[in-house]
Amino acid sequence: MAVTALYVHVPFCAQKCRYCDFDSRSFAPCDLGAALDAYFEQLYARLDAFGDAGALAQVRTVYLGGGTPSLAGERLVELARRISAWCKPVEFTCEANPESLTSELATALAEVGVTRVSLGVQTLDNTELATIGRIHDADRALEAIATVKDVGLDASCDLMCGLPGQTAASWKSTLDDVLAAAPHHVSVYPLTLEEGTPLYRMACRDESLEPDEDFQAACMDVARERLCSAGYHPYEVASYALDGHECAHNIAYWTGRGYLGLGRSAAGMLDAEDFDRLAGLFPDVPARGDAHRVRLVQRDDGATAFEAEYLSQREAAAEDMMLACRMTRGVASDLLVRAACVIPTGELAAACDRALELGLATWVTDHVEGHAGRVTSKDVIAGRARARLAPTHLGWLDGNMLFELFWGLA
Repeated sequence: MAVTALYVHVPFCAQKCRYCDFDSRSFAPCDLGAALDAYFEQLYARLDAFGDAGALAQVRTVYLGGGTPSLAGERLVELARRISAWCKPVEFTCEANPESLTSELATALAEVGVTRVSLGVQTLDNTELATIGRIHDADRALEAIATVKDVGLDASCDLMCGLPGQTAASWKSTLDDVLAAAPHHVSVYPLTLEEGTPLYRMACRDESLEPDEDFQAACMDVARERLCSAGYHPYEVASYALDGHECAHNIAYWTGRGYLGLGRSAAGMLDAEDFDRLAGLFPDVPARGDAHRVRLVQRDDGATAFEAEYLSQREAAAEDMMLACRMTRGVASDLLVRAACVIPTGELAAACDRALELGLATWVTDHVEGHAGRVTSKDVIAGRARARLAPTHLGWLDGNMLFELFWGLA
């Protein structure tokens, strides 16, 4: 499991959104510059430490996330330049919010190797934007998409459904306007109220603000219909792309690739061999002989405190299958065969059969889309038949049931 992906977290925002429970901080303008300078110096040191250890040589995708990375301006350009000096990623994504992405910044990022910008659009209804605490408006969001495309970068935008006050008409209008702007990639997420957030507290006082799951499902269906009609294909539960514009970095997460995380709250996942080789970069994190993979989360700015989760081979196999269920292609037969080496065949077949029985998944061959005839779970697991277990429409809408079936095998 070579390390092929690098994630860097920039935990600063001009203003925290009312639904957000991510690790991010906001500062008064007079204090923001000093805070960013101090944080980025620590990022540079961490980056160089991994580079000196040879851990970045095979990195193929980079993702600068937040927070709001675009808030850092020229510092972000310098960070991207330093990353590009250690590796040559084929995909290099930077998250941005519309209000802090300028044409000058987008051009500078493109010049130092960034290939893709992911914009937090959420909705193109100004009332909905204000309700969830966004500080851009619809016009600024559309301008940002155009800016990204004009400098030759791939444009991706995130949308949310089930927002307070959102209607079927306003959702369709948002989709229509986004499609007219023609980004290369669109992600669609249902709003979740996270405990402790301002929107959660508001909903505790006013139940009308709580997301309606049936409305969200309807919005997801409408989004799929309209995006597919416009030439986008769904390759993951929340992700749509024009051909050739899928997010390779996120696919690495969903397919069990090794990845590194830099910055506070950034997560990485290494196999036992890579962890042993890089153990000196994770102070006070002990090795464990029974671990097949180690997931590490940085808990401070200076990379002196980490939280570790150790996965056995069985847990890693269960997680790989669960994450594969996020993908439109589903769980490949090769993955099922490998999983059978560490999970009893009967238990694995029972989980597959249960997914079929509940209508959450179906067997699909690589040659004929649709049902794979007489294929059985035991035949695929034993390697006697080749088919993938792909989510159905129900499995896509109610993915948690499907995920639990396979994570339950851990």
